[in-house]
Amino acid sequence: MTEIFLVPGLRTPFVKAGSSYAHQSSIELSVPVLKAMTARARPDHLAWGQVIPDAEISNIARELVFEAGLDPTIPAYSTVLACSSSFIGTLQSAGMIGKGGAHLALAGGVDSMSHVPIALKYKVAEKLVGLFAKDPAAAVETFGQLTPEDFHLPTSGWSNRVSGRTMGDHMEETAKEMGISREEQDRRALASHQGAIKGQDTGFYTDLIVPHAGVDHDTFPRRDTSFEKLSKLSPVFDRSGKGTITAGNSSPLTDGAAGVWVGDAEGLGRLGAKPTVQLVDWQVGAVDFRTEGMLMAPARAVPRLLARHRLKADDIQLWEIHEAFAAQVVANIKGFMDPVYRREKAGVDFDLGTFPYDRVNPHGGSIALGHPFAATGARILSQATKELSAMPSGSKAIVSVCADGGQGTVALLQRV
Repeated sequence: MTEIFLVPGLRTPFVKAGSSYAHQSSIELSVPVLKAMTARARPDHLAWGQVIPDAEISNIARELVFEAGLDPTIPAYSTVLACSSSFIGTLQSAGMIGKGGAHLALAGGVDSMSHVPIALKYKVAEKLVGLFAKDPAAAVETFGQLTPEDFHLPTSGWSNRVSGRTMGDHMEETAKEMGISREEQDRRALASHQGAIKGQDTGFYTDLIVPHAGVDHDTFPRRDTSFEKLSKLSPVFDRSGKGTITAGNSSPLTDGAAGVWVGDAEGLGRLGAKPTVQLVDWQVGAVDFRTEGMLMAPARAVPRLLARHRLKADDIQLWEIHEAFAAQVVANIKGFMDPVYRREKAGVDFDLGTFPYDRVNPHGGSIALGHPFAATGARILSQATKELSAMPSGSKAIVSVCADGGQGTVALLQRV
């Protein structure tokens, strides 16, 4: 069986939507990352994710081959699994390594949350297309008579189509059901900022970031934040007086792109990299979010993955958990560490011991660093790979990303 390894890739600095990258498309954000990464080696294929659609692009990965000036004979495909898009792209790439002559893949993703897609409703678009084919003048006249009701407008934010509710709305519900306090959330958010600041001060991110558009560092980490400041922020989803999720303990709207290398020993040789961090195994989970928490799929995937390898939580030296919301991180840990939840929801009857909270996101997570949907998986995998590379041989990491639609991806990494 082919052993698969990860090598940290590069990413743009993550910035607030509507700021430094406001006038840049997803392609323009991706190009500098791909140019810098492929200057090191030619991948055998490219997998690239994009969650926020662009009407002019059907396969952003293939478009990027040409826009970034890559070898046009490199096969490229796009992948979408909400916030886990570049994570699932990495797993898909791993499954292709050692087959079909592939030894090295580049996986990643991008999202520009500055650019909100606005589309015509289906029946309106159908009518206009029909008119343009028969009577272009009438079509133009009809187009000028359109009203806001004829468009799909983002009036409810980044909401799920089935439920009609945002991730924050769903997470508020889960936080209440699981008794997750505002204090737990704000302390998790504070730890994220403190870890990110430590990473910036020690230069941890320097070789993970390619400067872009005059920005050379993530702009979200707050040196001046504190538990007291976070605790004074008002809830943004449930404003009834019972809400606990605020802008301070949620990931922010972000623009950015990120990539990660996936390969076998032969492929890594082309990078000039040693096979240091192995992608041992992975688990993809899903829940029925109509009856339980939208972002709780990792709570099923994590125990299944650990039990398969007979590992307890404390056997894992590094936990990199995507922070869509601080409440989501706390909820998933509480879920998979609860024997009843493990048995009834995950179908796992295996003791995970005690959870090492001090090993979670040591250099910050999505709350402090930002969360451009499709880029987060590659960001977190590159970050975990670099962190694990500095640990003793045999050290292990769990990387977890939840996603809209009640899904999630989890991977087990090991320092060889």
